[in-house]
Order: sequence, then C-alpha cells, then structure tokens
Amino acid sequence: MDKFSQVPPRHQITGLILAGGQGRRMGGLDKGLVEFAGRPLVAHARAPLAGRVAELLINANRHPAAYAAWADRVVADRESGYQGPLMGIWSGLCAATTPWVLVVPCDSPRLPMDLLERLWAGRGEAAIATAFDGQRDHPVVALIRRDLADDLGRALAAGERKIDRWYACHSWGRVPFDEGPEAFANLNTEEERRCLEARRAAGDREVPHESP
Repeated sequence: MDKFSQVPPRHQITGLILAGGQGRRMGGLDKGLVEFAGRPLVAHARAPLAGRVAELLINANRHPAAYAAWADRVVADRESGYQGPLMGIWSGLCAATTPWVLVVPCDSPRLPMDLLERLWAGRGEAAIATAFDGQRDHPVVALIRRDLADDLGRALAAGERKIDRWYACHSWGRVPFDEGPEAFANLNTEEERRCLEARRAAGDREVPHESP
C-alpha cells in the first residue's frame, strides 16, 4: 500500500493559515486578500486543507470579515505589534482543539494538494514536521503538536522570534517533497506574484483539464 494512501484522522487536525503579517514588501497590502489567478491568495492556501481538517483557522490581524468567508474561525495574534509568524503559530495553537495543527502561509498558492497526507505519513515520532523541497526547508509549512503551545508561549515571552531556533528545541523532522521549490514559493512582492501567475497560466495551457 502506498504510504500516502492512508487518510490522516480529520478529527485530530486543525488547519491554520498564517495571514497576520503587514505585507511590507507588497506596499502594506493584506497579502492573503491579494488576487492570484482570479481568487485571493488565501483561497489557494486553503485548498489543501479544506475537507481534510476538523476546523480551519485563519490567523489575521486585519479584515477579519473578509477572511471569515474562507475559515471556520478567524484568530488574531494574542499580542499586538505584528510580531511575526511564531506569534501567529502560537495564537493558532492556543485556539485549536485538536492534538495536531497543520500550518501553512497565506502567500503560497501552489502547495501540493496531498500536503497533509505526506506530512502526516512522514512525521514519524517528531512533534514538528516541516516540508523540505530538496533544496531548502519551509518552516511555515508544518504539522505541529498542539501541546507545544505553552512552551512556545514561554519562548515568545523570553523574546524568541526565530522559528528554526524554537523548532530545534523539540523533536523536529523534515519531510521531503519532490515537486521542487515552486510548490512552496512565497509571494512577497508584486513582481513575484505576476511571474508565478504567468508560469501557472502557461502550465495550465500545457496540461489538459479533466471535466469536474
């Protein structure tokens, strides 16, 4: 049996989309609501999670009503000041009610649709499993045990803001993905958005579509 064919237990996993940043390199735009291929970026980030998790949360500090259309709940950072993705992860871990939380960023529109299945299958005994594209880690694409919330809260209170450094304090596994870096590309600028959108459109023209 293929190791990815076993569906993870939905009731044990909460989905968390990180959309709480300031979008500085996009001129202060709320990145999750920026359009990509006809839909807001958050809709693309939601696709690998929808229907696979017990609850879908979006961590957002602006436009909660707009994000509510794409989530079961919108969760703001527990502390103000746009303190980075670790704060968003902590806020999501505290809000979740399941043993595991699948974290993805709002600005990665080409995540593999079987992301959860592969992270779940590849996590082993690790408390944190992150995606590895063959060249680099993607620490904000992660499956994290919810019971690490208190430890993360203490780390944040002590001034920690580096994801890799906090992960290194726990059992951390890297799960390989062979799609390549573009599957995990973050759109930080308008130029990056236009380039990836053009490549996606070119690829869609080359691959025949099946009927729904």
